[in-house]
Amino acid sequence: MSFFISDALAQAPAQAPQDSLLGGIVPLVLIFVVFYFLLIRPQTKRAKEHRKMVEELSKGDEVVTNGGLLGRITQVGENFVQVKVADNVEVKVQKQAIASLMPKGTSKEL
Repeated sequence: MSFFISDALAQAPAQAPQDSLLGGIVPLVLIFVVFYFLLIRPQTKRAKEHRKMVEELSKGDEVVTNGGLLGRITQVGENFVQVKVADNVEVKVQKQAIASLMPKGTSKEL
């Protein structure tokens, strides 16, 4: 019967590879560097530009809010601005809700 089934012979246990600590840390550091340059750095740069734009808002600027309203600033306060969106229609909006400045003359009706 031994010609159908080969005998199992005991083998020496396989040696575990001896990885250095540096070999395990390098990929993690590399991933962090990639995330920093592709995600974190551009986002902080964009936030800094938005903060600067919000600080420089002035009366007469044409803006678009995060909600999509296009209008002209009629009054600037410390935390809020008043935006004229149509004749006899003014909306009070937080400064941080201003998404972007538009070129002068974008809203001809105002």
